[in-house]
Amino acid sequence: MKLVVVSAGLSVPSSTRLLADRLAAATADRTDARVRVVEVRDLAVAIAHNLTSGFPGPELAAALDAVTEADALIAVTPVFSASYSGLFKSFFDVLGAREKDALTGKPVLIAATGGTARHSMVLDHALRPLFAHLRAVVVPTGVYAASEDWGAEGLPERIERAAGELAALAAPAAPVAPAAPVGGGADPAGRTVPGEQAVPGPPAVPGQQAGPGGAADGGLAVVPFEEQLARLRG
Repeated sequence: MKLVVVSAGLSVPSSTRLLADRLAAATADRTDARVRVVEVRDLAVAIAHNLTSGFPGPELAAALDAVTEADALIAVTPVFSASYSGLFKSFFDVLGAREKDALTGKPVLIAATGGTARHSMVLDHALRPLFAHLRAVVVPTGVYAASEDWGAEGLPERIERAAGELAALAAPAAPVAPAAPVGGGADPAGRTVPGEQAVPGPPAVPGQQAGPGGAADGGLAVVPFEEQLARLRG
């Protein structure tokens, strides 16, 4: 499984990258994922050139290919002006312009960092609509980490829950075993087929003649109404 992490942190060290790494580790613990991290900060100049020229440089092209070919994606952004960062949005603008179906049906875990818990709604008001527009499958649990969340209760549990949801979506479905044969356990010669259970046929319908086994079969003879009425009167 290919897991790609897009981190849009700007500083070094970055709380955005720290959150991205923890989410990736929690997901990898549940899968056989090979993790690749895309640092959007390192691609800022290439993204600007692509927006003006329409051509990505080799590093940006490699990052876009990695996201497109990934089996699952973790996208983490810092919060600026109550939304995702401009650089984060520009990366996905370039991706969508290059390949409009790059994220279609792809499982995505969204996360964000900020200085205060008041910006936690960025997950549902900005990030979730963005990836819904790109036709990705966003896991139910988004993870927001404010400054006071680091080292506090709650954040590790949210990370584990979100990672579990992403792993469940990205894991290949187990093959379905063929259903055990049921009913009608007889071959054309009238023998019961091994491993199948013979099921008695339907009861005879009034007005129909029973077959050799006592139950109505496919070659039924219809008894005229006058004959049935005569039998009832007799």
